[in-house]
Amino acid sequence: MKKVLVTGAKGQLGRCIRDAVSEYSGLDIFFASKNELDIENTALVEEFFKTNSFDYCINAAAYTNVEKAESEQDKAFMVNAQAVKKLALQCKEAGIVFIHISTDYVFDGKKKAPYVEEDITNPLNVYGASKLKGEQYIREICERYFIIRTSWLYSQYGHNFLKSILKFSKEGKRLTVTTEQTGTPTNANDLARLILDIIVSGSEDYGLYHFSNEGETTWYGFAEAILKLSNQFDATKLVKTRQYHTFAKRPEYCVLDKNKCISTFQTLSLDWDLSLAKFFENKTYSNKL
Repeated sequence: MKKVLVTGAKGQLGRCIRDAVSEYSGLDIFFASKNELDIENTALVEEFFKTNSFDYCINAAAYTNVEKAESEQDKAFMVNAQAVKKLALQCKEAGIVFIHISTDYVFDGKKKAPYVEEDITNPLNVYGASKLKGEQYIREICERYFIIRTSWLYSQYGHNFLKSILKFSKEGKRLTVTTEQTGTPTNANDLARLILDIIVSGSEDYGLYHFSNEGETTWYGFAEAILKLSNQFDATKLVKTRQYHTFAKRPEYCVLDKNKCISTFQTLSLDWDLSLAKFFENKTYSNKL
């Protein structure tokens, strides 16, 4: 039985992992919310790892508000970098495999082709910089780790673009969505299954990986698909814009190349629109080849 710790258990990824666990055997998972394990509290983290034993630690806790991070830089770096460093140190000391989730926002979006793991990073905003710093701490400290960069994460839980579009549509609000940023929407349920697949497989192919759904679209294209699949497109005023003011700069093109992840773990990355359709159909499905 593999013992697994999940931090940030009440976030969207943590909750998707909880939903997916029933599909897997041989796992004993402890889901730790912030109340049970505040990763910003050094003394609490040290005591927690002294009194508990795990084989894997999945860090699903993160500061994810890209806009607020610009004015809350200290908070973003505390959660996404300094707290990650603390977890990495504890995992190394206890011989725990550390699984950490990062972001496509570590890139500047100027490449115009899918990013591979070896590409040079150059974040445009505080959020991306804080996540990159967390990555760097893990790679400096740990030998047994999986860092998984993902993009445009959505699910039935938490705060995300999909839920915001559905909320604004229900309220009858006019939606103005940019066509100038291209990326890949990623179903957090797919990411949850990938993480559990890695653990169950016992893989020792440690390192940095990219994972998202396949294909690419703009935020406008994502919004259009959401509204059509939820049968709200005709009733909603959806407007394209080339310029959409945000406080934080965002990469114009941030599609991730998944070939390393797919070939290493023999997993299937579904097309983003197919995964979104399945999401609305509420069907269970496997991401195994």
